Amino acid sequence: MLSTIFSFSSIIDSTITLTTFLICTAVSLVLGILTALVYRHKSHCSQSFAVTLAVLPAIVQVVIMLVNGNIGAGVAVAGAFSLVRFRSAPGTAKEIGAIFLAMAIGLATGMGYVALAVLFFAVIAIFMLVLNFTKFGEGSANERVLKITIPENLDYEGIFDDLFTQYTKKATLEKVKTTNMGTLYELQYNIILKDSEIPKKFIDELRCRNGNLNITCNRADLKEVL
Repeated sequence: MLSTIFSFSSIIDSTITLTTFLICTAVSLVLGILTALVYRHKSHCSQSFAVTLAVLPAIVQVVIMLVNGNIGAGVAVAGAFSLVRFRSAPGTAKEIGAIFLAMAIGLATGMGYVALAVLFFAVIAIFMLVLNFTKFGEGSANERVLKITIPENLDYEGIFDDLFTQYTKKATLEKVKTTNMGTLYELQYNIILKDSEIPKKFIDELRCRNGNLNITCNRADLKEVL
């Protein structure tokens, strides 16, 4: 086991030694911290999420070390993890990608492929930084998600079209759903504002149309915390 840390090192094959464990754990922690730093580049996240990214590779590494070659232990661990329920706000696609990167690093170091883990992290980290620098996949800076609540007796077809023509370059109705036991409708629009700021007059005129019910206007990549 763990004979593949480096092709030129002499690591025993059948057991976990203190030296092997410390090498793998140190690499996991260092790469976990670097993963958190790369993710935080031009991205916002909570301290708890950053700490999780930092320690996750080491946690996965220890699990892999303990179950490596032991079917019974593997089944037991799988059963234990199936009972875990994470009570947190839904994550963005970028957060999920960072978590999978941390898990992949932990899997590699746990199986003894420390050099491969370092190389893999370097390639992915550079690729992520390049994508962030080039703003790959980024939409318009003026793009917003607009949610408007209206009474059930109000016909929403075309009711805001004149306001959209005045304040936006484009407005598309993406979703309609009922709320509050069916007494209200929630309309979700994807809009592109003419200016980077959200005009107060625009919101005020929407409030006059929807009976002063809830209106939410946020960036398209900003998730709501429920």
